[in-house]
Amino acid sequence: MLDPKHLDDLAKRLSGSLPKGLQALQEDINRNLRASLEGGLAKLDLVTREEFDVQSAVLARTREKLEKLEVLVAELEQQPDVDTHADKPATRRKTTKKSS
Repeated sequence: MLDPKHLDDLAKRLSGSLPKGLQALQEDINRNLRASLEGGLAKLDLVTREEFDVQSAVLARTREKLEKLEVLVAELEQQPDVDTHADKPATRRKTTKKSS
């Protein structure tokens, strides 16, 4: 979430931009603006900078692994088939017994 200091600063700037007649109510307006800002921001699906940085690092590592795996798969696909019968099911030979 946003730093409370940032919210206070934003509320003060907004209340400072009000006409002179309303500035007498500045403290009350500051509180109301701050509460409105907090309420509006609370409804947003926000993450902290720290959470964002952690997830960015996880994503970067995942991309690296994916790229390595893609290269490995491409190399394996380029190798010639050594065992061409691997896909075929094994067949049994019928043996006949000779009776003596």
